[in-house]
Amino acid sequence: MGKDWATFGVDLHLEMTGKGLRNGLMDALREAVRSGRLAAGVRLPSSRALAADLGVARNTVADAYAELVAEGWLTARQGSGTRVAPRSAPRRPTTPGRAPVPPPPSGKPTYNLRPGTPDLASFPRAEWLKASRKALMAAPHEAFGYGDPRGRIELRTVLAEYLARARGVYATPERIVVCSGFVHGLMLIGQVLRARGVREVAVESYGLDIHWDLLGRAGIRMPALPLDEHGTRTEELGCGELAGAGAVLMTPAHQFPLGGALLPDRRAAAVDWARAAGGLILEDDYDGEFRYDRQPVGALQGLDPERVVYLGTASKSLAPGLRLAWMVLPEHLVEEVAAAKGKVDWMSSATDQLTFAEFLASGAYDRHVRAMRLRYRRRRDQLVEAVAARSPATRISGIAAGLHAVLELPAGTEASVTRAAAFQGLALLGVNRFRHPTAPPSRDALVVGYATPPDSAWSGALEALMRVLPDS
Repeated sequence: MGKDWATFGVDLHLEMTGKGLRNGLMDALREAVRSGRLAAGVRLPSSRALAADLGVARNTVADAYAELVAEGWLTARQGSGTRVAPRSAPRRPTTPGRAPVPPPPSGKPTYNLRPGTPDLASFPRAEWLKASRKALMAAPHEAFGYGDPRGRIELRTVLAEYLARARGVYATPERIVVCSGFVHGLMLIGQVLRARGVREVAVESYGLDIHWDLLGRAGIRMPALPLDEHGTRTEELGCGELAGAGAVLMTPAHQFPLGGALLPDRRAAAVDWARAAGGLILEDDYDGEFRYDRQPVGALQGLDPERVVYLGTASKSLAPGLRLAWMVLPEHLVEEVAAAKGKVDWMSSATDQLTFAEFLASGAYDRHVRAMRLRYRRRRDQLVEAVAARSPATRISGIAAGLHAVLELPAGTEASVTRAAAFQGLALLGVNRFRHPTAPPSRDALVVGYATPPDSAWSGALEALMRVLPDS
């Protein structure tokens, strides 16, 4: 039999110093621990495995381990192996006559009510693990290669079925491209639009600067659509400053961050403009699964699949760390987007795609979304009740769907309230943080992400919020 020791234990890189094998090994281990390269609790290879790796006698390693255990560098327990011993943190230098300088605060807020993130503690670990095991057992060997730049066919097939059923999207597997998050999808679309000669993409007056910056880096100008009390005025597309736009980026089902749904006549106006001008609508359906007091608003894409690029993501329904998103494209864009993605070679993990496909097909995704919808609705209701009792002058809007609410503030108070929130250990953003640079100010408000805190922190976050609102 060959060198069967090669399959034992863990790898350990050591730079031997000192005289003699035993002393050299001990010096190397002490230095690795002292420098922090081997952290407290790290399990070392067995004496047999390390001896074979170093080409020395097993007794040499065993004696070195025993000596370092006696010196307190290592610990050895039956069934636990040999590990690096816990060590006190090094003392901070002091100046004579002065107390030790305390470490600086981390700056991390106690509570987080920023919008845009779900309750990560509620990720369905057991169901995801079950789906992963089943998907991996069924995966063909070729699934672990580079694959189709559009993504795994298993995922595109079940996504097409789910989006048609749940969001009213006209989708076929051939029209879907899987990407690593919404920003990745928008980057690819921006490249394709630029190559097609598009120089302007209209955007909403309130949105995310990361999206605007991304399009700007692609050499695209972004005029802002006007806004009124009923939302984005899509009837202005093709007029005045917007006459040169070849596409528009929108959140029609649940405007981010103001929270309203695009009115039916304005949805129709956007589609009419796209048809007449040969333009494209880039539909960001970032949290379309979550609605509470209204019937679900179907995706705009269903009105004209050849004029709307539908972009969805698992970041709000499951977790952003999965890096799973998708585009449902007009037929004439599929090859260009797939080619752009292939050149970038930036793909979601094939195993995560297969797991998500199984998660969707088994019904686990639907069950998770329904459970989280109930949980988030309870939080929203608790927020509304607390504001009504503690700050009756504060008006709440944008609460019929999604994962955040907008709390209107008296004019000129947004900055002072967010500063007060920081002193309460509360991470909170004002609505003007999301205002387009060319859009005029329209309101002072807070954008409260009530989905973000874990259950254990929700009551504390809510109380901290009440302390900074007017009339509290």
